[in-house]
Amino acid sequence: MAKTKQYCGFIEHNESSRITFKSYPGNVWQVPAHNKAANLWINKVLGVPKTKDQAQVIVTAIIDTQQDTWDANNVDGESSAEKILRLGSKPTDITLEE
Repeated sequence: MAKTKQYCGFIEHNESSRITFKSYPGNVWQVPAHNKAANLWINKVLGVPKTKDQAQVIVTAIIDTQQDTWDANNVDGESSAEKILRLGSKPTDITLEE
């Protein structure tokens, strides 16, 4: 009987010790460039490499939608402080770094 490796999660423990992961809205993951372990992980999860600008477009679109949804979720007579208590703070813009 052939043995196959089973993955317990999206990021395995041994991967997290060799790769620095940053997660962003829109299922965007930033990993180090020119890193063998990171490239193997991308292939394992069927990831599609993106440029920083392409990834920024995805993240910005998600944040814009979240901000529009937050802006539109109003209750008559509710103060700004009450809205923040009910919904949490309004999602803030994210700028990806190199």
